[in-house]
Amino acid sequence: MKRKFTKSINKALRNQNLAGVLDRWNYPATRAKVYEGIDFEALRTQIAEIKGSAAGRLEELAEKFREAAEARGAKVFRANSPKAVKDYIANLCKEKGVKKIVKSKSMASEEIHLNKHLARFGIQADETDLGEWIIQLAHQTPSHMVMPALHLTREEVSDLFSKEVKEPLSNDIQQLVKVARENLREKFFDADLGISGANIAIAETGTLVICTNEGNARLVTTLPKTHVAIVGLEKLVDKYTDAAPILTALPKSATSQLITSYVSMITGPAQNDDGSMKDLHIILMDNRRTAMAKDPKFKEALQCIRCASCLNVCPVYRLVGGHVFGHIYSGGIGTILTAWFNELKTTDDIQGLCIGCGKCREICPGKIDIPGLILEIRRRLASKEGLPFIYRSALSVINNRKVFHAMLRAAYIAQKPFEKDGFIRHMPMFLSGLSQYRSLPAIAPLPFRDLFKKIKQPPSRTKVAFFSGCAIEFVYPRIGEAVVKVLNKAGIEVLFPDAQSCCGIPHWGGGAFDMAALAAVHNIKPLLENDVQYVVTACATCATALKKEWPLLLKDNSMGNLVPDAEIVAAKTIMFSELVNKLIEEKKLIPKDGQKLQTLTYHDSCHARRYAGIYKEPRAALAAAGYELKEMHECDTCCGMGGSYTVKQPEISMQMLKRKLENIEDTGAEIVSAECPGCLIQIAGGLDKSGSKIKALHPAELLEGKFK
Repeated sequence: MKRKFTKSINKALRNQNLAGVLDRWNYPATRAKVYEGIDFEALRTQIAEIKGSAAGRLEELAEKFREAAEARGAKVFRANSPKAVKDYIANLCKEKGVKKIVKSKSMASEEIHLNKHLARFGIQADETDLGEWIIQLAHQTPSHMVMPALHLTREEVSDLFSKEVKEPLSNDIQQLVKVARENLREKFFDADLGISGANIAIAETGTLVICTNEGNARLVTTLPKTHVAIVGLEKLVDKYTDAAPILTALPKSATSQLITSYVSMITGPAQNDDGSMKDLHIILMDNRRTAMAKDPKFKEALQCIRCASCLNVCPVYRLVGGHVFGHIYSGGIGTILTAWFNELKTTDDIQGLCIGCGKCREICPGKIDIPGLILEIRRRLASKEGLPFIYRSALSVINNRKVFHAMLRAAYIAQKPFEKDGFIRHMPMFLSGLSQYRSLPAIAPLPFRDLFKKIKQPPSRTKVAFFSGCAIEFVYPRIGEAVVKVLNKAGIEVLFPDAQSCCGIPHWGGGAFDMAALAAVHNIKPLLENDVQYVVTACATCATALKKEWPLLLKDNSMGNLVPDAEIVAAKTIMFSELVNKLIEEKKLIPKDGQKLQTLTYHDSCHARRYAGIYKEPRAALAAAGYELKEMHECDTCCGMGGSYTVKQPEISMQMLKRKLENIEDTGAEIVSAECPGCLIQIAGGLDKSGSKIKALHPAELLEGKFK
């Protein structure tokens, strides 16, 4: 399975259409335009409250919807399983002698593979959404929840249509749309039954709300005498007014439209053209949705409004597409839904595609912590299946400070035949792939803890504890030295708790939450042994652990007695640039006058921007010190490092790095800076491998010597 999955990744990465299709759309810019004048945070908070409340009352709302819909003439069926849905529709078709069905877009029907089931009974189910019809002709599954045929080129679509109409067609889009319209039109009139989904189901009135851009849903629900709506329970909301915020966000987040072209509201059956009443069947499908609603972690996923904005901004999805990163539901949210609607084991491969950059969480109109829930999937997989022996052994070594440090000191000696100018550009034999696309950083001759003892500091009443993290400790001790010297200029004495070790993020990111909690235990006491004003870190990844994760990890792993101390550490933790900017504002650090102006561009590491919330501060501090900032395109898009991700998914990681390097080079800046040593390892290695003259440096290195 793993080998087949790797082959599918490599095939996707070679597909130039996949790599560029979302870039050509420029979704972030168009989305920002349609949200102008709207308080997105307030809107998504409102949606999260509406959907979150509904998720906690699914049984109640389902019954309320049934009563309201049946009072208006609809037939409502509760289906607990995919089989129940398929059997109901197959029996209905048999009862009515149905042989031809038209369908509007319905992810719920895709979820249960309805078309394939109906075909066994000789029933033809034709998709009428243009994208869905295209993938039906191609005998494929959707690659995107909103734009299912996104992965296909116009040439491929032309070939499909040519085979369907049995005549050669050009790849002119307008002609292809015309061909689709002409071929689909007759299907509407010939159909005995129409099947739709629904974007919203309003319990108060028994109303179905359906949003489309092509109008096909109106034909599907109007022309056939029988209409069947398949509605996942998560589409339920309580009141009629609850639909408004969702309808506001859905088109803007999904396709960067101000409004959807067609919004249909169906409350009870309408009259057919012969005067009879339409036979309206509404299937409320569970398929483990009520189980998800009862799970305290995953209940949040039911706040999804199926806009697929998480796919549009995901740096991994943009490279590999939905046929790799997903099942029927694709991308980050698709990983979560697949784990529940299928089973946890089916996500064993795809959950590893998430690099945890957090961009999806930032943009989700349902306010879902998608990367956090994927981490929970990893935790449950690790708990149920166990981590691979080598991986868990490596994490155990990292948690043993003395053994880990001894191994790294030994590695410094072993690297000497391959190291030059601080880089390892070529690795021997089976390790050669590690340095194929980027140079690797050399382990420093002296770890920071040894270097720190040689730094002479003026004594001060104001003291801070410095948490270095592994990368600064063993790869970039020079950054740690710069941190000390800059803070000394502000009259601050820096302490280095000698017992500190790895922050636990490698364990946390791999799903080994128990081992990550032990890492927190190892560090909390050393950081609090002196009465320090701050705990300073120059690593955004470590800041995530100290400020965000340690209290949660301890609580979840039955170590609640240590949570108060972890919360003290969290309250005291501050990123280096955040503190420096504060000291500049307080006039405790005074920039020198008349310094040589240099140009730099800034890369916002994922942990700094979206976990620690730091992005303005380093820019302000560097600007105050005299640097001219040239912003790069996608400054906050992941560079592809992701800790062990670069080892587990090297091809994806390097494609992400390639995009980042292009954006850096395009600025024409002399320096690229980032407050994450991991990002510096990735970017500096890539720049060195490409022969670039641009230097990758930490803000501390750039700020050293810049103050009076």
